[in-house]
Amino acid sequence: MAKFILSCCSTADLSKEHFDKIDVKYICFHYELDGVEHPDDLGQTMPFEEFYRKMTEGAATKTSQVNSDEYYDFWKPYLEQGYDILHLTLSSGISGSINSANIAREDLEEEFPDRKLYVVDSLGASSGYGLIMDTLAGMRDEGRSIDELHDWIEQHKLDLNHWFFSTDLTFYIRGGRISKTAGTVGTILGICPLLNMDDEGRLIPRSKIRGKKKVIQEIVKRMEENAQDGLDYSGKCYISQSACMDDAEAVARLVEERFPKLDGKVEINYIGTTIGSHTGPGTVALFFWGKRRQG
Repeated sequence: MAKFILSCCSTADLSKEHFDKIDVKYICFHYELDGVEHPDDLGQTMPFEEFYRKMTEGAATKTSQVNSDEYYDFWKPYLEQGYDILHLTLSSGISGSINSANIAREDLEEEFPDRKLYVVDSLGASSGYGLIMDTLAGMRDEGRSIDELHDWIEQHKLDLNHWFFSTDLTFYIRGGRISKTAGTVGTILGICPLLNMDDEGRLIPRSKIRGKKKVIQEIVKRMEENAQDGLDYSGKCYISQSACMDDAEAVARLVEERFPKLDGKVEINYIGTTIGSHTGPGTVALFFWGKRRQG
């Protein structure tokens, strides 16, 4: 069987240690903090706590995706060593990164006509995207081929459910996703928007929940309604959070209580600096395998 690597973008929001453990390669997005560019390198050069503290203090953020030259330089050494590559990109519903990846793929396919280089739109983000990579790594370790993995994820990527809520509307207002008036009223009333990712990989508001306790209950209810096998769900569950660990842990406790057959404890990760530049602090995201995403 031909040897191959799995790769993704840093926006899959797993820890460096997790990526190393499952042997998945990653390429870093970029962000600016008050005009200074940094790599989105999983908190290695700037701890997440410091990043979110600076955002709270008013630092301006800006993000940029991986360009085609970076993809080219990232993949070429593996192809030279005789590896095939299966790469999943951040959702096309929130980033144009897949376009850069495909430009680099076309150039490299001309140079390495005997190698396989698959680029797949994950239609996922943050640790939901990471859970996809973790699942593929497990299948690879069971002996599945690159073609089997490629075909499987194209058929099943919409089965990965993404649910998000935020208890802080500041950065949704600043980024223009919520009007200033609506945001001010929502903040006064303690409104926590509940969103999910649709079948085009876009973040869609679904409900406006009043109060943190209620939105925590509601996000777990959505898992009960949509998880594979319902309360008998036996897959993995990941959470990512942006400087609100107490809220994430409250969701994790409730999930573990309601789903006794989970594959291990709920894993909590940070929302990385690229996605966190847009959400700001106060966002909790819940990821699990379940019903196929619709609209």
